[in-house]
Amino acid sequence: MDSFTTLTGVAAPLPLVNVDTDLIIPKQYLKTIARTGLGKGLFAERRFNEDGSENPGFILNKPAYRNAKILIAGDNFGCGSSREHAPWALMDFGISCVIAPSFGDIFFNNSFKNGMLLIRLPQEQIDLLMDDASRGANATITVDLESQTITGPDGGTISFDVDPFRKHCLLHGLDDIGLTLEKDAQIGGFETAVEAERPWL
Repeated sequence: MDSFTTLTGVAAPLPLVNVDTDLIIPKQYLKTIARTGLGKGLFAERRFNEDGSENPGFILNKPAYRNAKILIAGDNFGCGSSREHAPWALMDFGISCVIAPSFGDIFFNNSFKNGMLLIRLPQEQIDLLMDDASRGANATITVDLESQTITGPDGGTISFDVDPFRKHCLLHGLDDIGLTLEKDAQIGGFETAVEAERPWL
């Protein structure tokens, strides 16, 4: 898993509440267990018309936001079913940070385990960031995980909280396997000791 330290990029405003995981990645894209290629299905029901053409009114189809790296979202983002494809789709599209007042619990946990930073902020601060994001290509925001700050296009900063364990994992690019491998020396020592004590096993 790639480490997350500092992210600077365009922020796209998505002021919708209760965006569930089926809207993030519709069920027809769940046939694969590959983490790549799912970006094409991100918000497919909003991004594309029934004939497959792009919906020019959807935020991620607008030229200024096609390469957005940050999403400013509404309350309860990622609610609904427990599909890990939702964070996979966001990251495959290029979005590795979502900022919202609240998140669905399972989506929240899945996102961190896949290297995505989710930030909870009070609604008044979300409103400020949503206003910043409405500036299009000028809506460049910097998220610094080490200092736990968000710097807006005008230089103003907002502080955010993050669980220390999740922060450690993101900064060092550690998923569940990586966390286990951190204990590789201890595991190897234990196995050697057991083999010496119980050679019949």
